[in-house]
Amino acid sequence: MCSGRVDPAFIFRAFANGVDGVFIGGCRLNECNYITHGNYVALATVLLCRRIMEHIGINPERLSIEFMSAGEGNVFTEEVDKFVKSVKGLGPLGTSDEIDEDQFRSKLDLVTNLIPYIKIVKAEKLSSRLENEEEYDGLFTSEEIEELFNEVVSYYIDPDRCKACMICARKCPVEAIEGGKGLIHVIDQDKCIKCNTCFEACPEKFAAVQKIVSEPVPPPLPEDARMLVREK
Repeated sequence: MCSGRVDPAFIFRAFANGVDGVFIGGCRLNECNYITHGNYVALATVLLCRRIMEHIGINPERLSIEFMSAGEGNVFTEEVDKFVKSVKGLGPLGTSDEIDEDQFRSKLDLVTNLIPYIKIVKAEKLSSRLENEEEYDGLFTSEEIEELFNEVVSYYIDPDRCKACMICARKCPVEAIEGGKGLIHVIDQDKCIKCNTCFEACPEKFAAVQKIVSEPVPPPLPEDARMLVREK
């Protein structure tokens, strides 16, 4: 599998399942056999995930990426051995990290839910081709990640404005909008990936979809109160 297919969700799922460290091996940079150069994407993904790990209190040394050719079995062995020794030195996940068990689970759940949003917001940087290691530290900053988590965007359908036109529901790529003909729509916040599609799709004359930043989303209308009463 191309290292470029390693999704941030895979990395944090591993930690959620109790893995003490994650090692990613990819082809050497600039030696991709295809035009995708997915190993640059993998590198940027790891740099992003390491910053997120810092933010939630997991030692970023628990995540590593190394590049080697398929014929360099000795390099692979050396790098894996080195990483295993490093992780053993850190101890089991949580023992040397600045996070307790309850915080750990809560913050991992938060990161998991935000990954689709983070990938959209940071898409340009995740496609960066870093040519030298001096660029690594500056791709994502601690301040940038702090801001990312503090200014999370959510979307909410104002029941007073919704006309049950179903345009946003049809456009939603993850079917996170519940509604039907004559039924005021609501967004399932657990399914929503914060992609902005519904906000852009909602007709300007209705402006029912609201963008909310760093604020709790109002509770949805109960189903028995969602029937739209049209003016005659």
